[in-house]
Amino acid sequence: MKSRTIRLVVMFGTAALIGLLAIQIYWVKNALDLKEREFNNNVQMALMKVVNQVMTFGGDTTQIVEPIKQLPDNMYVVTINEKIYPNILEALLKRQFEMHHLDMDFEYGIYDCNTNNVIYGNYVNFDELKAAFQQTITPKKAMSTVFPRLNKDEYYFLVRFPTKKTFLYQQMGIWVFSTIVLVLVVAFFSYAIFVILKQRRLSEIQTDFINNMTHEFKTPLSTISISTDVLLQPNIVNNPERLMSYATIIQDEANRLKNQVERVLQMAKLNKEKIKINTEPYDIDLLIKDAVEKLKLMIYNKGGKINLHLDAAESIVQLYKLHMQNIIYNLLDNAIKYCDDEPVITISTQNVKRGIEIAVSDNGIGIPVESQPFIFDKFYRVPTGNVHDVKGFGLGLNYVKIMTEAHKGTVRLKSEAGKGTTFFITLPIEKE
Repeated sequence: MKSRTIRLVVMFGTAALIGLLAIQIYWVKNALDLKEREFNNNVQMALMKVVNQVMTFGGDTTQIVEPIKQLPDNMYVVTINEKIYPNILEALLKRQFEMHHLDMDFEYGIYDCNTNNVIYGNYVNFDELKAAFQQTITPKKAMSTVFPRLNKDEYYFLVRFPTKKTFLYQQMGIWVFSTIVLVLVVAFFSYAIFVILKQRRLSEIQTDFINNMTHEFKTPLSTISISTDVLLQPNIVNNPERLMSYATIIQDEANRLKNQVERVLQMAKLNKEKIKINTEPYDIDLLIKDAVEKLKLMIYNKGGKINLHLDAAESIVQLYKLHMQNIIYNLLDNAIKYCDDEPVITISTQNVKRGIEIAVSDNGIGIPVESQPFIFDKFYRVPTGNVHDVKGFGLGLNYVKIMTEAHKGTVRLKSEAGKGTTFFITLPIEKE
């Protein structure tokens, strides 16, 4: 699939899902508002029935203007001209709430207008009522509300619904279900996009690897082919020195091809198997000096220099010497290859908390920020179009990461395009 097609699919799919989510949120909010208005209306009607019944029991037929007022925090204040008896009020509230399909927990408090104090309050749990009917034991809940004083001259009581939100959400079953389904759709779509983009990146890496491998193999094969043509000339046997020279070229190029194939096979094996290494105590500073000594000529041939700042007081580390040497070689080799000017490389060591940190800095071309998260991936190379001026398969830094983690260490980098790169390797120091 082409990159443009993938981008269009992602853009339209994302826009469609955002639209669906916006519509879903809009309708859920409207449905919740509708349920809340319906709830408030039912509460008003139920409490109005209670007021009329209390007034009828007291023989008072006086009409009270707006006896019910809604307060914040799911609270309702009900004004009444008659003295209120708790048992009668609670029974009436239970009956009316159940008749209006408000079978949910509520709290109420009865006020005395003479003292302006709560003279009685209770928490009514509908689950307890059902449990009592079924002859089961349910623990009784205590009141959690402190009702306010309203400084009213009449008798009044307050009712609050502490579980109102839960009750409303339970009434919106279809909306909750549709929201969950939509969230699952979004999650699966996001995962599918992630897989598509990952597969696209892997495809690009695979293509780059094949291109790099083609260029890596093409040069030695061409050299071997030319040398073979020379050796097939009839008069070559009369020139032993020339014969030996071309035979040596064929041998060197064949060994080069062999080493390249072995590197690819070795990395494939490292990624399939769990790495187990046999370590022994070794001075990391000494290992770094040996690696620098072997690569010093290559650095000097490019007019560069290398600086050592081995400041770690404790430098004895449990390591596998060959693999750790290869780690240092890979970092130094990259510092030399990816430098347009005379390479200036600095290697430093210092002790950190429970370990040692090795830093390899260079003045090379650096690594773009967008490529840094993938730089340790197998076969990954920073995209350079069709230019292959630096040879490699994209295996070196992947090897560095795998073998550093096999030593129970970590590797990270700090880089900026055009301003060089610093790799930090941290290895643990195990003290007895």
